[in-house]
Amino acid sequence: MTRRKKIYEGKAKILYEGPEPGTIVQYFKDDATAFNAQKKATLEGKGVLNNRISEFMMTRLGSIGIANHFIRRLSLREQLVREVEIIPIEVVCRNIVAGSMAQRLGMAEGTPLPRSIIEFYYKKDELGDPMVTEEHISAFNWASTQEMDDILAMTVRVNDFLSGLFAGVGITLVDFKIEFGRVYENEFSRVLLADEISPDSCRLWDTASGEKLDKDRFRRDMGNVIESYTEVARRLGIMKDMPTVIQGGLH
Repeated sequence: MTRRKKIYEGKAKILYEGPEPGTIVQYFKDDATAFNAQKKATLEGKGVLNNRISEFMMTRLGSIGIANHFIRRLSLREQLVREVEIIPIEVVCRNIVAGSMAQRLGMAEGTPLPRSIIEFYYKKDELGDPMVTEEHISAFNWASTQEMDDILAMTVRVNDFLSGLFAGVGITLVDFKIEFGRVYENEFSRVLLADEISPDSCRLWDTASGEKLDKDRFRRDMGNVIESYTEVARRLGIMKDMPTVIQGGLH
């Protein structure tokens, strides 16, 4: 990788200055973290898999008119994306009770929700990304009313599309986390889907067996993390041109 100016390093990705103005190179690391980085490991090949899966998701979402930051893949671990001003909100869409919702509400994991529920969390690692409401977002001017309308509408569309996409390959989309950023065009700004969509940011269960195919395998010490991510990529049809270094031994 050519030496580029590092802009930001997060838990799973590094952002570098892009080759042209208004672009960023997003590099996917093999690092895995959980519980606000209290648990850490390096999982060889995770960055390659997440790069390809996220590319696939963003490309498919773009094809149905959901504007996002993805431009093109550059290498095994890098993709070129539009530079955005990240809105400091994590948007979580839940279809089935799992994770923190099960703990908070004392509900059994796997309980179907009567309808999809969208939650907001303030992006602040040192605070543990606390849950917030639209009132907080508006009061602290993290996003405008119009931006929140766009974010909610886009999140519903992403959920509908991804639920159908995964159902078609025998996977249940339990929940997912997405982030948004704004881009400025003349005097106006608009919201784009940003960050990534991968088994790091989605809960994915095998529809027939209920087996977890996502980051919960790492969080809960279940093992076979890379094998599960590979299985997601295989079902989506993006394994055939994946590097043999990832495919080797993952049957």
